[in-house]
Parts: sequence; C-alpha cells; structure tokens
Amino acid sequence: MERRDFIRLSAAGAAVSVIAPTLAQAAEAGKQPTPPGDVFYTKDAQGRWAGKAPTHLPVIEVVKADSKATVKITTPHEMKGYEHYIVKHVLLDKDYKFLNERMFDPSKDPVAISEFSLAGYSGTVYALSLCNKHDLWLSSAEV
Repeated sequence: MERRDFIRLSAAGAAVSVIAPTLAQAAEAGKQPTPPGDVFYTKDAQGRWAGKAPTHLPVIEVVKADSKATVKITTPHEMKGYEHYIVKHVLLDKDYKFLNERMFDPSKDPVAISEFSLAGYSGTVYALSLCNKHDLWLSSAEV
C-alpha cells in the first residue's frame, strides 16, 4: 500500500468513527440525524462555503405513479470540464443508507441531472451532490 493511499484510508476511517456514533445516537433517540456541517453542507449550514448553496445544493423532484416513484436530482452547477464540476449524485434512504448513485463526466454531461426509480418506497430521501472543489452538499425530500 502506498503512503498516500494509507493516509487517505486512515483519514476516511477516522471520519467514519466520529460520524457514525453521532448518527446512531440521534437515531436511537428518535430524532432525525443531522450530519455535521463540515462533512455535509446544507442550505442552513453552508459552513466555509457560505453563498455557494444556490449552485451546489441538489434540487430534488419526486413524481409518484402507483407504487413507484421517480426521483430527479438536479444540481444547477456549471460543468467546466475537469476544472470545476459536479462529480456525482448519491441517493440515500431515510436512515442515510445508500440507494443509488450517478457519476458525471464533465466532457459529456453538460448538466448534473440524474433520475432514479424507487418501487415501494415512502419516506424521506436524501440527495448528495459532490463538487470537486466545494465538497459535499445534502438536501432532502419526501417520497
């Protein structure tokens, strides 16, 4: 294992060990867990990226039909090649568990838009939008 990989893996492990107990405690208390502001940024907690929410916060649209829902995520962010772009969207369930993701190629995707189909799901969904310069942004919607 190269030194850089070891450092990256160690940092990721440390972050998870700090965040996971906090989310678990909040879930046990029956509260909606709120991720810390320096891991995920939100409309109300923009942290060091204050003012970036309008172009980095994922916008979620939910369309229901029978027992299926289509979740459309749009991040109104310019795709300036690999210099500055939205890397991916991640869709999480009400417990912040992974549902699906879409990676973007800024040389082919002019806009960061993704669609996901959910069958038989109801409740809150969370969308993450990852910018290569301005970190990870979180928003939610009800299905």
